[in-house]
Amino acid sequence: MVRVTILASGSKGNCTVVATSKTRIMLDAGLSCREIVKRMRFAQEDPEKLDAILITHEHQDHIQGLSVMARRWNVPVFATEATHAAWKRWMTPRRTMSFAAWLEARRQQQFSQLSDAPHPPEQDSHPAADSQGLPELTEASVELASVAAECEEEETRVPVAVASEGAEADKDTPLPQGDDPAYLPAVEYFRAGIPFEVGDIRVTPFTIPHDAVDPVGFVLEAEGMRIAVATDLGYMPPNVRMRLLGADLLVIEANHDVEMLRDGPYPWAVKQRVLSRVGHLSNDAVGEYLANGYDGGARFVVLAHISESNNLPELARLAAERALGEKMGLLANKVLVASQTVPLESIYL
Repeated sequence: MVRVTILASGSKGNCTVVATSKTRIMLDAGLSCREIVKRMRFAQEDPEKLDAILITHEHQDHIQGLSVMARRWNVPVFATEATHAAWKRWMTPRRTMSFAAWLEARRQQQFSQLSDAPHPPEQDSHPAADSQGLPELTEASVELASVAAECEEEETRVPVAVASEGAEADKDTPLPQGDDPAYLPAVEYFRAGIPFEVGDIRVTPFTIPHDAVDPVGFVLEAEGMRIAVATDLGYMPPNVRMRLLGADLLVIEANHDVEMLRDGPYPWAVKQRVLSRVGHLSNDAVGEYLANGYDGGARFVVLAHISESNNLPELARLAAERALGEKMGLLANKVLVASQTVPLESIYL
C-alpha cells in the first residue's frame, strides 16, 4: 500500500509525503521545519523515518524549510545540479556596503593615491580639496554613489528558513561547516528523464515549463501504483501530457481563475508572469487537459497550488468536474482539492 499526504499546497508553501511500507520520501519542503514536523505528526507521519527530500525547483515556496529539515533529521536531498546551485545562491547571505562606508572607502583610496604620487601638488592648486587635504568627490562621483546608496537599506540576507528555525527547530543540531547556511548532510543530483530509485520507490523526473532554472515534475512508482505530480507549469506541453498517462493518482496544478487574476490585487507584471507559458495553470487550462488530454486512469485527481488571492477551491473543482463529466468513462474519478492551511486527508493506493 502507498500512502500520499499533501501537507500543504499553494503560493505560501508546498510539501507532500509519499510512503510505502519500506520507504518515506518528501516532495519539496516549502514550509518552515517546525510547521512541516507539526503537520507530519498531525498526519501520523514520522519525520525521523524520512529517507529523502526531492526538490522540484528553487522557488521559496518549495524550499523554505529544506536546510533545517535536512540537517535536523539527517535526510539526503535530491535535486538537479542547477537547482541545487540556485538554492545555494539563495541561501548564501549577500554582503552589501552602506553609502557611508562606500564614501569613506573612496576617500581612503584617493588619499592613498595622493600619498603615492612622486610630486604631490600644493594645497592651493586644488580648490576642490577639503580642510584635511582630502579631495572632495566630484558631482559625477556622488551621483555614482547614489546607486550604491540604494543597497544601504538591504540588510545582509539571512534566509527565512534559517532565521525562523535557528532558535528551536535546529537547536540540537549546530550548523556544521563553519555555520554554512547552505550545508546539507548529503546531496544527490538527478537529471530530467532519467529514472532513479529511493528505497522501493522508482522516481522519474520530467521537465516542466516554469520560470526556474531547471524545474521538474515527478512520476513515482511503487507497489504497482503510479503517482504523477505536475504543479508550477505555465502550460501542458506534450512531454508532460505523456508523463501523466497511466497515473493512479494525479496531482495537478489549478492555480488561478483567469478573470479573478486579471481583476485581482497583483501588480500587472506579476499577472503577466502568472499568465505566461512559464507561469501557472489556470482552471480553464486544467479543464481543457482533463477533457482532451487525460486518459482517465486515475482513481484520484488532486487539484493543487490553488491561489488564495486569484482562485476559489469551488471554482477549481467545478472546472475539473465539468471537464470529467463530459466523458462518461471518467465519472469514477474522485476530485480532491489540496489546501494551503491544513493537510489533505491521506490518500491510500
